[in-house]
Amino acid sequence: MPPLVSANERNLDPNALRVLITGFGPFGRYKENPSSLAVRPLHNTILYTEPPAELIPTDQATMITDEMEELLRRPQQIHITTLELPVTYQAVLGAVPGFHILNGYDFVFHVGVAGRGPLRIERVGHKNGYRMKDAAGEYAPIVHLPKDPIEESESDLSREMRMLIGPPLSGSGPEGSQEVMDIPSPPNRGFGKGYEQFADELSTDVDVPKLIVHLKENGIDQVYSSMDAGHYLCDFIFYCSMAESKRSMAPQEKFKERSTPTKSTPVLFMHCPPVDQPLSTEQVTEAIQKIVLWVCGKMHHP
Repeated sequence: MPPLVSANERNLDPNALRVLITGFGPFGRYKENPSSLAVRPLHNTILYTEPPAELIPTDQATMITDEMEELLRRPQQIHITTLELPVTYQAVLGAVPGFHILNGYDFVFHVGVAGRGPLRIERVGHKNGYRMKDAAGEYAPIVHLPKDPIEESESDLSREMRMLIGPPLSGSGPEGSQEVMDIPSPPNRGFGKGYEQFADELSTDVDVPKLIVHLKENGIDQVYSSMDAGHYLCDFIFYCSMAESKRSMAPQEKFKERSTPTKSTPVLFMHCPPVDQPLSTEQVTEAIQKIVLWVCGKMHHP
């Protein structure tokens, strides 16, 4: 990879693609989160997309002029901003909407730590099922799901049967009375108010299988894709970011004068392992750079 170039007023292109990369802060046994260690060196740096080897128009009837070819072959500047977020549900809910509504990034890339093993690029974020406490000891918001009519009728039937049978019998012996009690299930937690219009699962717009092939062809062997982001803060921020990306496009649809159709900002999440288990921080940082270049290259040279 080329050496990192720091951005300043002299070399920053006002038309540069703007990329946000987030890592998580300390939690549990991690006094320094491996995700932030890998993301931090990229803050306020510049990358450049590589021009395509061949210029193939999407419309075969379209002629590529010399001016068009020069423009297409011109490297696109990418300006990277990084941010560390606390490992809490409220921090995610408070920060992520602003990434998409206020800042207008061209690509939002979240990184978090998982167990020992390869890099894991997630494809799906989940709306519900968050049962674990965050680093502050707090749970995700309670979400009341619509009741299943079948389950509800079965529950009514159970109550009627208990009324017919009567109260449970008292046991004898040293244990004393034994009663059969209903144990309430834990409440569902996740995204409720404000997220009603979004599906239970959201998938990234990034073509992850093609990205995996590209990474393996370019020296990143320890990587695979995943359909389960874990139902913890990593999954939570991934779903939240994809939902907010889709939400941020709604107001723009009102502007009919836009010459090209708008698209939601691509969002991606990657799990990295603990340091040197087996990848070093530098190797994870290199993988992040290559992912940013590939995703942004697809924007500049679709």
